[in-house]
Amino acid sequence: MFEVAELGHKLSKKEYKKRVPDLRTRLLNTQQDLLESDIPVLILISGVDGGGKGQIINLLNEWMDPRDLQTHAFGIPSEDELRRPTDWRYWMALPPNGHIGIFVGSWYSTPISRRAAGQIDNARLDEHLMHINNIERELTEDGMLIIKCWVHMSKERQKKRLKGFQKDPDSRWRVTKRDLEHLKHYDEFTTISERVIRETSTGDSPWLIVDGTDIKHSSITVGEHIVERINAELEERKHVKRAQPKKKDAQADTPQTKEPGLLESLDMSKALNKSEYNKQLEKYQGKLNLLAREARSRQISVTLVFEGWDAGGKGGAIRRITQALDARQYRVIPIAAPTDEEKAHHYLWRFWRHVPKAGQFTIYDRSWYGRVLVERVEGFATEEEWMRAYTEINDFEEQLYEAGTVILKYWLHIDKDEQLRRFKEREQISYKKYKITEEDYRNRERWEDYEDAVDDMVTRTSTEYAPWKLIEGNDKRYARVEIIKTLCEALEDRLRQEKKGD
Repeated sequence: MFEVAELGHKLSKKEYKKRVPDLRTRLLNTQQDLLESDIPVLILISGVDGGGKGQIINLLNEWMDPRDLQTHAFGIPSEDELRRPTDWRYWMALPPNGHIGIFVGSWYSTPISRRAAGQIDNARLDEHLMHINNIERELTEDGMLIIKCWVHMSKERQKKRLKGFQKDPDSRWRVTKRDLEHLKHYDEFTTISERVIRETSTGDSPWLIVDGTDIKHSSITVGEHIVERINAELEERKHVKRAQPKKKDAQADTPQTKEPGLLESLDMSKALNKSEYNKQLEKYQGKLNLLAREARSRQISVTLVFEGWDAGGKGGAIRRITQALDARQYRVIPIAAPTDEEKAHHYLWRFWRHVPKAGQFTIYDRSWYGRVLVERVEGFATEEEWMRAYTEINDFEEQLYEAGTVILKYWLHIDKDEQLRRFKEREQISYKKYKITEEDYRNRERWEDYEDAVDDMVTRTSTEYAPWKLIEGNDKRYARVEIIKTLCEALEDRLRQEKKGD
């Protein structure tokens, strides 16, 4: 695989000086065209130690407009990063639409290093690579262009370069103990790298293997490849018009006869009288407080998702939970229409931003499920987009779970009559009038469409690690107690697992 990259390609100074001005002009023009598009570009620079990756990146930053280019170097995770899922730091650094991001030490670094050190076997490495392919597919399907460059050198040339750096007082800092240790395992590293490139070079995100012997050759090669890939993508987008989502006619799409769904199977008569409610609420709030303290001491995070009908009681239920928590331990994230900044990223980006640190609670008042609910029903997402979102959401939640997060998702269900009663009640209360809009009434006309979407959502995304809890909410008292009760049960179960592992 690396034979061509070990030939020792070189470029004369004369040829280099001749080609650089033209390349710089093309890069800047390409950047300008990119800014006028909605395409984010991510460049991954990987390869052998001493191959000149840093020099290539420095030249790219010199040749291009730095205002629209951000470089992120990922080394050993910080304490803050270690308290979140592994991919969190990468999601936070993704470029917005029209901009370019360069990653040094990307999601490839850790699995390669761990395999080279013998900490994982090939089977575990392949699991990491499958996860990487999923990430890259998710990003490219959402419109990102990923350009991957692998800088390679033969063992002899790498050894010679590292020794040259060591002899030069001005370059000695470039060589670390880690580089010298890796050199001892060059053959193993190369074998692992070949496996990684083979398994992750896809049609949408292929690897370019670059000979790193001569920085003039490698930098020109990478720069020209970037121009070609971006321009090809821009040209392709001009000719491929993305299908415009069509809003469905709820009446036309609703079958005449319909099998009862999950929501219709709920017992909406469940209720608690005031006395029993106060007793149960105090009991479970006290229990939650103690469990939350223990979870914090054990660095267990909690993510709660609240979805449901308008006026379904999400806000009231959330307040009963937060009353039992230390204010320093939780954040409530109300989700509305995305901002311009959020629209410029993958739809999951704004939720990755709020991933809790270990030991913290994050409570979402509406969530990423908007993609398969509102965006599906109202036609804001194409069928292709919301269909693939089920897999993307499951992957996202699995990463949270594997990082030690307890995930619970609540659908607060009320029937149409109860919703209408609450709407009318809110309109009579001065400090609740703002909650009712014309859109709330309009959404009632698509009730059955939303029911179908909820049934699909629960069926496709209720997993062992992130289950849905369907809450009968016609009686607010019953719903609030049931939510806190199930949260306590989930925390108790996780804490039992942790104690078994001690």
